[in-house]
Amino acid sequence: MSIEYTWEVKAQNTPLLKKKCNHCDSERFHCSDKFRLNAQKKNIDIWLIYRCVKCHHRYNMTIFSRIRTESISKEMFNRLSENNVDLAWEYAFSRETRRKNNAEADLDSVEYEIQFDEVSVEEITSCEDEMLSFTIKCPFEFNLRLSTVIRTCLNLSASKLNQLIDTEAIFVHKRPLQKKHKVQNGDIIHVNREKLKNLVFNNEIHDEVVVK
Repeated sequence: MSIEYTWEVKAQNTPLLKKKCNHCDSERFHCSDKFRLNAQKKNIDIWLIYRCVKCHHRYNMTIFSRIRTESISKEMFNRLSENNVDLAWEYAFSRETRRKNNAEADLDSVEYEIQFDEVSVEEITSCEDEMLSFTIKCPFEFNLRLSTVIRTCLNLSASKLNQLIDTEAIFVHKRPLQKKHKVQNGDIIHVNREKLKNLVFNNEIHDEVVVK
Protein backbone atom coordinates (compact mmCIF):
# COMPACT_ATOMS: atom_id res chain seq x y z
CA MET A 1 0.00 0.00 0.00
CA SER A 2 1.14 3.54 -0.64
CA ILE A 3 -0.10 7.12 -0.58
CA GLU A 4 -0.27 8.47 -4.14
CA TYR A 5 0.36 12.05 -5.24
CA THR A 6 0.66 13.75 -8.63
CA TRP A 7 3.32 16.26 -9.63
CA GLU A 8 2.61 18.19 -12.83
CA VAL A 9 5.41 19.95 -14.69
CA LYS A 10 4.13 22.65 -17.05
CA ALA A 11 6.42 24.22 -19.65
CA GLN A 12 5.86 27.96 -20.00
CA ASN A 13 7.43 28.29 -23.45
CA THR A 14 8.83 26.24 -26.29
CA PRO A 15 12.62 25.83 -26.56
CA LEU A 16 14.61 28.30 -28.61
CA LEU A 17 16.56 26.98 -31.56
CA LYS A 18 20.33 27.38 -31.64
CA LYS A 19 20.65 28.86 -35.11
CA LYS A 20 22.74 31.69 -36.48
CA CYS A 21 20.68 34.36 -38.20
CA ASN A 22 21.81 35.42 -41.66
CA HIS A 23 20.42 38.94 -41.16
CA CYS A 24 21.80 39.90 -37.73
CA ASP A 25 24.18 38.66 -35.04
CA SER A 26 21.55 36.60 -33.22
CA GLU A 27 22.01 32.88 -32.65
CA ARG A 28 18.53 32.05 -31.39
CA PHE A 29 15.12 31.60 -33.04
CA HIS A 30 11.77 31.27 -31.28
CA CYS A 31 8.75 29.29 -32.39
CA SER A 32 5.94 31.48 -33.76
CA ASP A 33 3.29 28.81 -33.10
CA LYS A 34 2.31 29.13 -36.76
CA PHE A 35 2.51 26.76 -39.72
CA ARG A 36 3.11 27.38 -43.41
CA LEU A 37 1.38 25.13 -45.93
CA ASN A 38 2.19 25.01 -49.63
CA ALA A 39 0.16 22.69 -51.86
CA GLN A 40 1.21 21.82 -55.40
CA LYS A 41 -1.21 19.58 -57.28
CA LYS A 42 -1.55 16.47 -55.09
CA ASN A 43 1.51 17.15 -52.93
CA ILE A 44 1.91 19.42 -49.94
CA ASP A 45 4.80 20.89 -47.95
CA ILE A 46 4.30 21.91 -44.33
CA TRP A 47 6.66 23.92 -42.12
CA LEU A 48 6.67 25.23 -38.57
CA ILE A 49 7.67 28.89 -38.65
CA TYR A 50 10.44 30.22 -36.41
CA ARG A 51 11.52 33.85 -36.04
CA CYS A 52 14.86 35.36 -35.08
CA VAL A 53 14.62 36.72 -31.54
CA LYS A 54 16.21 40.01 -32.67
CA CYS A 55 15.28 40.86 -36.26
CA HIS A 56 12.36 38.43 -36.68
CA HIS A 57 13.86 36.90 -39.83
CA ARG A 58 11.95 33.73 -40.68
CA TYR A 59 13.19 30.16 -40.60
CA ASN A 60 10.93 27.32 -41.73
CA MET A 61 11.36 23.98 -39.99
CA THR A 62 10.15 21.14 -42.18
CA ILE A 63 7.30 19.07 -40.79
CA PHE A 64 6.19 17.30 -44.00
CA SER A 65 7.89 17.49 -47.37
CA ARG A 66 6.20 16.63 -50.67
CA ILE A 67 3.67 14.25 -49.19
CA ARG A 68 0.36 13.33 -50.76
CA THR A 69 -2.47 15.48 -49.48
CA GLU A 70 -4.66 12.44 -48.89
CA SER A 71 -2.10 11.07 -46.45
CA ILE A 72 -3.06 13.79 -43.95
CA SER A 73 -6.32 13.37 -42.09
CA LYS A 74 -8.91 16.11 -42.29
CA GLU A 75 -8.60 16.71 -38.57
CA MET A 76 -4.81 17.10 -38.81
CA PHE A 77 -5.10 19.37 -41.86
CA ASN A 78 -7.56 21.61 -40.02
CA ARG A 79 -5.28 21.86 -36.99
CA LEU A 80 -2.36 22.82 -39.22
CA SER A 81 -4.43 25.33 -41.21
CA GLU A 82 -5.76 26.91 -38.04
CA ASN A 83 -2.30 27.20 -36.44
CA ASN A 84 -3.25 24.99 -33.54
CA VAL A 85 -0.93 26.00 -30.69
CA ASP A 86 -0.95 22.60 -28.98
CA LEU A 87 0.15 20.97 -32.22
CA ALA A 88 2.84 23.60 -32.77
CA TRP A 89 4.22 22.89 -29.29
CA GLU A 90 4.26 19.15 -29.98
CA TYR A 91 6.50 19.70 -32.99
CA ALA A 92 8.60 22.38 -31.27
CA PHE A 93 9.45 19.92 -28.47
CA SER A 94 9.86 16.94 -30.81
CA ARG A 95 13.38 15.52 -30.86
CA GLU A 96 12.56 13.62 -34.04
CA THR A 97 11.49 16.79 -35.86
CA ARG A 98 14.70 18.55 -34.81
CA ARG A 99 16.76 15.54 -35.86
CA LYS A 100 15.22 15.50 -39.33
CA ASN A 101 16.00 19.21 -39.69
CA ASN A 102 19.50 18.90 -38.21
CA ALA A 103 18.46 21.52 -35.67
CA GLU A 104 19.58 21.95 -32.07
CA ALA A 105 17.35 23.22 -29.28
CA ASP A 106 18.38 25.41 -26.38
CA LEU A 107 16.52 23.34 -23.79
CA ASP A 108 17.81 25.54 -20.97
CA SER A 109 15.62 28.31 -22.39
CA VAL A 110 12.46 26.46 -21.35
CA GLU A 111 10.89 27.90 -18.23
CA TYR A 112 8.48 25.80 -16.22
CA GLU A 113 6.36 25.57 -13.13
CA ILE A 114 5.54 22.56 -10.98
CA GLN A 115 2.07 22.09 -9.59
CA PHE A 116 1.95 19.83 -6.55
CA ASP A 117 0.32 19.34 -3.18
CA GLU A 118 2.86 19.74 -0.42
CA VAL A 119 3.37 16.62 1.68
CA SER A 120 3.04 17.69 5.29
CA VAL A 121 5.15 16.37 8.16
CA GLU A 122 1.94 15.03 9.70
CA GLU A 123 1.19 12.95 6.60
CA ILE A 124 4.70 11.52 6.59
CA THR A 125 4.71 10.64 10.27
CA SER A 126 1.13 9.39 10.62
CA CYS A 127 0.98 7.28 7.45
CA GLU A 128 1.56 3.57 7.97
CA ASP A 129 2.43 2.77 4.35
CA GLU A 130 6.00 1.81 3.57
CA MET A 131 6.27 3.92 0.42
CA LEU A 132 5.00 7.29 -0.75
CA SER A 133 4.10 7.27 -4.44
CA PHE A 134 4.38 10.23 -6.83
CA THR A 135 3.37 10.26 -10.50
CA ILE A 136 4.89 12.78 -12.90
CA LYS A 137 2.78 14.51 -15.54
CA CYS A 138 5.05 16.26 -18.05
CA PRO A 139 3.91 16.13 -21.69
CA PHE A 140 7.10 17.75 -23.01
CA GLU A 141 10.69 16.61 -22.46
CA PHE A 142 13.36 19.28 -22.03
CA ASN A 143 16.14 17.60 -20.02
CA LEU A 144 14.70 18.53 -16.62
CA ARG A 145 16.36 16.44 -13.94
CA LEU A 146 14.00 14.35 -11.88
CA SER A 147 16.06 15.14 -8.79
CA THR A 148 15.21 18.83 -9.26
CA VAL A 149 11.50 18.05 -9.21
CA ILE A 150 11.85 15.84 -6.14
CA ARG A 151 13.83 18.49 -4.25
CA THR A 152 11.22 21.12 -5.07
CA CYS A 153 8.15 19.06 -4.23
CA LEU A 154 9.53 17.53 -1.05
CA ASN A 155 11.32 20.75 0.01
CA LEU A 156 14.66 19.02 0.43
CA SER A 157 18.15 20.46 0.40
CA ALA A 158 20.68 19.01 -2.02
CA SER A 159 22.47 17.24 0.82
CA LYS A 160 19.26 15.67 2.15
CA LEU A 161 18.29 14.48 -1.33
CA ASN A 162 21.76 12.98 -1.75
CA GLN A 163 21.29 11.10 1.51
CA LEU A 164 18.07 9.59 0.23
CA ILE A 165 19.70 8.66 -3.08
CA ASP A 166 22.78 7.16 -1.41
CA THR A 167 20.63 5.00 0.87
CA GLU A 168 18.46 3.94 -2.09
CA ALA A 169 15.35 5.42 -0.55
CA ILE A 170 14.03 6.75 -3.88
CA PHE A 171 12.96 4.54 -6.76
CA VAL A 172 11.84 5.33 -10.31
CA HIS A 173 9.88 2.52 -11.96
CA LYS A 174 11.14 0.26 -9.17
CA ARG A 175 14.80 1.09 -9.81
CA PRO A 176 17.00 3.24 -7.54
CA LEU A 177 17.02 6.88 -8.66
CA GLN A 178 20.08 7.96 -10.64
CA LYS A 179 21.05 11.65 -10.41
CA LYS A 180 21.24 11.89 -14.21
CA HIS A 181 17.64 10.67 -14.69
CA LYS A 182 15.61 13.16 -16.76
CA VAL A 183 11.89 13.70 -16.30
CA GLN A 184 9.62 11.71 -18.57
CA ASN A 185 5.86 11.81 -18.67
CA GLY A 186 4.41 9.04 -16.54
CA ASP A 187 7.44 8.57 -14.30
CA ILE A 188 6.41 6.87 -11.07
CA ILE A 189 8.51 7.70 -8.03
CA HIS A 190 8.45 5.78 -4.76
CA VAL A 191 10.04 7.25 -1.64
CA ASN A 192 10.71 5.20 1.46
CA ARG A 193 8.50 6.85 4.06
CA GLU A 194 10.55 5.85 7.10
CA LYS A 195 13.81 7.21 5.69
CA LEU A 196 12.10 10.41 4.56
CA LYS A 197 10.46 10.75 7.97
CA ASN A 198 13.82 10.44 9.71
CA LEU A 199 15.25 13.22 7.56
CA VAL A 200 12.26 15.53 7.99
CA PHE A 201 11.86 14.80 11.71
CA ASN A 202 15.56 15.41 12.36
CA ASN A 203 15.26 18.71 10.48
CA GLU A 204 12.29 19.73 12.62
CA ILE A 205 14.17 18.97 15.85
CA HIS A 206 17.27 20.82 14.62
CA ASP A 207 15.18 23.88 13.66
CA GLU A 208 13.55 23.95 17.10
CA VAL A 209 16.93 23.76 18.82
CA VAL A 210 18.28 26.60 16.67
CA VAL A 211 15.24 28.78 17.39
CA LYS A 212 15.49 28.20 21.15
